[in-house]
Amino acid sequence: MDADDRIERWFEQYGHDIYSYIAYFTGRRDVEDLVQEVFAKALRALPDYEGRAQPKTWLLTIARHTAIDYRRKQKMLDWFPENVLRFLRSKERTPERALVLKEQLQEVYEVMNQLKRTYREVLILRLIEGVSTEEAAIILGWSEAKVSTTLHRAIKELQKQISNSGREVYLHDAIF
Repeated sequence: MDADDRIERWFEQYGHDIYSYIAYFTGRRDVEDLVQEVFAKALRALPDYEGRAQPKTWLLTIARHTAIDYRRKQKMLDWFPENVLRFLRSKERTPERALVLKEQLQEVYEVMNQLKRTYREVLILRLIEGVSTEEAAIILGWSEAKVSTTLHRAIKELQKQISNSGREVYLHDAIF
């Protein structure tokens, strides 16, 4: 049985369990994309899986990490300019609102470009590109702990620089 067949069989057997777990963990019911992500990660990691755990246990471990990453990302997106990008793509925007949001996004990116290189790199990878901490660590050649710590510091510095710039950047009625 090849990897695709194995993952497909596991999806049929455990897909509902993974869906339920992620739905309860995140408090959302529209988690199909996260379930798909879990099985995509499992497919990529299958060569390293052999004999480590029962398939359901292994898949739930992947689901847990995926859900944790999702919640972290959601917390960061509560203030990060990615929200601006969503509004720019929204069909409910007016041309005036789109222009204001675009200007605000440009201001945030200008501030971001003044940050030190390591902060910019981790912000771009984690928040803009949406890669996981693990993937960012591989890309940057850092430990996952360093990625997490640097991201936290980068966010704090970005918030501080935006506040110090005297600019008002509104995201979900929050001012930086």
